[in-house]
Amino acid sequence: MKQTLFDKVWDSHVVQNIKKGPDVLFIDRHLIHEVTSPVAFLGLKNRGLSVLYPKRTFATADHNTPTINQHLPVADPLSRNQLKALEENATSHGISYWGLGHKKNGIVHVVGPEYGITQPGATIVCGDSHTSTHGAFGAIAFGIGTSEVEMVLATQCIMQSKPKKMRITINGSLNRGVTPKDVALFIISKLTTSGATGYFVEYAGEIFEQLSMEGRMTVCNLSIEMGARGGMIAPDEKTFKYIKDREFTPKGTDWDKAMKYWKTLFTDEDAIFDEELVFDGCKIDPMITFGTNPGMGISITKNIPKAENVEGGKSTYKKSLDYMGYAEGESMLGKPIDYVFIGSCTNGRIEDFRAFASIVKGHQKSENVTAWLVPGSHKVLESIKEEGLLEIFNEAQFKLREPGCSACLAMNDDKIPEGKYAVSTSNRNFEGRQGPGARTLLASPLVAAAAAITGKITDPRTLIH
Repeated sequence: MKQTLFDKVWDSHVVQNIKKGPDVLFIDRHLIHEVTSPVAFLGLKNRGLSVLYPKRTFATADHNTPTINQHLPVADPLSRNQLKALEENATSHGISYWGLGHKKNGIVHVVGPEYGITQPGATIVCGDSHTSTHGAFGAIAFGIGTSEVEMVLATQCIMQSKPKKMRITINGSLNRGVTPKDVALFIISKLTTSGATGYFVEYAGEIFEQLSMEGRMTVCNLSIEMGARGGMIAPDEKTFKYIKDREFTPKGTDWDKAMKYWKTLFTDEDAIFDEELVFDGCKIDPMITFGTNPGMGISITKNIPKAENVEGGKSTYKKSLDYMGYAEGESMLGKPIDYVFIGSCTNGRIEDFRAFASIVKGHQKSENVTAWLVPGSHKVLESIKEEGLLEIFNEAQFKLREPGCSACLAMNDDKIPEGKYAVSTSNRNFEGRQGPGARTLLASPLVAAAAAITGKITDPRTLIH
């Protein structure tokens, strides 16, 4: 029987099929952080249980961490207690822990691939919705709730109903100034935030083959924003080259054995999907969102759509525009902004900072803009320094912060003030996502850079050197 990539990985991890119920799925890698794990560990303690496979679990501090003065005690008591709980739980159960100050510390979905924890054909879970990032390596990766975190800690398994399968194919080549973030926002704008609900998505075609591994991670990261359980891309030579010789990848004969398996991880010809969608990569422009969900995105040169042309209720659409202070038919170009944030598990990798630097080089940050440049990990931070990007940022009056989730979700000190506009390279723009009353415009690092130096929404293609 012809199988999809998703079928091959899922079926090989099924421990038991429950009749008329979910599958019991074995989990290869469990990533944890300070927000969704404390209650799970408390559950284990109350039941007198231990972590079954601590070597398959990896802990890092990211959501509540400050991005300045990380050498000082964390001021916020809730954040401080959660970080302390993660450290104590990891230590008592023999789990690798990368806390503040650790050279491997960073956003969970950034450090996983950096150290080879993320591998093709693996099942990966984390108490965080953007776990779908790891699907870029041909893994099945998805977010789980706190009770499920406890389940995986105790049994290394999880009960899940097998999702339906969708394939999104994009061929052609990307136009100048179009990034992987734009590809993802384009797809979500076409499907809406619920269009892939109940599906696991495979991304296929020339566009995804051309993307770097970091670009693929950005696309898979945003799968959840169109309702999908996750997204994945078949591993290829680019994948194998990226992961080879990283700390947790197989070595020697184990590598050869793994490669033999990894090279079988592709969708068989004539395998059947429940849904197939095809787009033309040449028709994708730099994108920006104008509303209060990631599906409300348009080409940066287009006007805000009329209500009658938008799927969903008119009252909901009006509420969204009222919150943003925008109106139907307005152009996004030239709209003033107050903050720029580059970072998060979506766009906090070195490739994203290279893109940002390519625009701001030789310019100065706009005086009316507050910019937060937050690397996704210490490895990214060191690369920024080694590659001379820090000098470019400093000359352009930008300051680099320390690694963490930062303004992506405002669970730390990095909050956008009420009513202010923030061009953000993160993943969500819901009401209050980046702070109470904050107004978020999702965009690529290139669009964010253009806004940072002009103080308004600007087509980055006009500034590309």
